[in-house]
Amino acid sequence: MEIPTNLKHKPVIVAEDYAHIDGRSAYESDAQGLSLGLAQWNDRGRVDISAKVWRHTGEKWSRQSEELPLHRVLDLAILTCRAMRYFREEGYRYPGGYNRENPVIDRVGLQGDAMTVAVCTGNDHIDGDIALFQEALARDGELLGERIRVLKALVAEL
Repeated sequence: MEIPTNLKHKPVIVAEDYAHIDGRSAYESDAQGLSLGLAQWNDRGRVDISAKVWRHTGEKWSRQSEELPLHRVLDLAILTCRAMRYFREEGYRYPGGYNRENPVIDRVGLQGDAMTVAVCTGNDHIDGDIALFQEALARDGELLGERIRVLKALVAEL
């Protein structure tokens, strides 16, 4: 399915066959494509690049399509990798999967400050949700691992 080019997000690089590889939703996904392009929020004299997930209802392009600035896409990748590493290497040491005395997992330095990666203790169901999260990581290990290996190789090439 061809990604629309007449909307405010202007695609430059596209993956129009994303529905075929969308994780466990492959071939059944409403996420029909990904694109990197000129952001819809660009002002005169300022051009930002964004990533967009294009969703299609089967009849029309969905308003649930999401557009993110590239730095946020990378920040999500950093957060994902750090969470995966935590549950693989550290979380199992604690009852409930995390240190209740210190729920901060890491501080990742970015732009002269740091992104705090922590367990969300404000979640009233955190114990059960951590167990479900860990189960999903284990179930999707091969799926995620393949993407992490590809990402690692591409980052090494950069």
